[in-house]
Amino acid sequence: MTSETGADAGAAPAWTIRDLGEEDLPWMADQEVRMFGASAWSRELITHDYLYGLTRYRGIALDGELVGYAVYGYDGDAFHLLNLAVAPEARGRGLGRALMDDFMAEARHEGAPDAWLEVAVDNEVALALYRAYGFEDVRVRRKYYQPEGLDALVMRVQLNGYEPDA
Repeated sequence: MTSETGADAGAAPAWTIRDLGEEDLPWMADQEVRMFGASAWSRELITHDYLYGLTRYRGIALDGELVGYAVYGYDGDAFHLLNLAVAPEARGRGLGRALMDDFMAEARHEGAPDAWLEVAVDNEVALALYRAYGFEDVRVRRKYYQPEGLDALVMRVQLNGYEPDA
């Protein structure tokens, strides 16, 4: 398992990123419902994708307790961020940025020419985060998030010369 910490030299880690294990999936499913309501990924979908998909499940922890996660994958043609979430009580600490750094590093490691994602058109916090990483609007997917029927914005960043905004 790979892990990184967000701490100054000599200080206790502020956060740790690690691969999620099968034992973490119930926690993730609970967080999905808590944060995304009706459009949450089901426990069955999460488990099936974890076991059989071409995806990587990463978790971010504060003081050893999971507070967020990202799911991404590369099928040889497209590197795609499928899900990124940080628990409400842990937001505002740079954890979403840390998960994005992890995602972008993996995309570069895989040699992907670009990265893709979808985000709800009304999620201003996520839109600002993704734009800080150079993601640009490609198109709108009408009624992508169900059952709410909320539109998604498809975004893409070319990875050559990527530098996140400060």
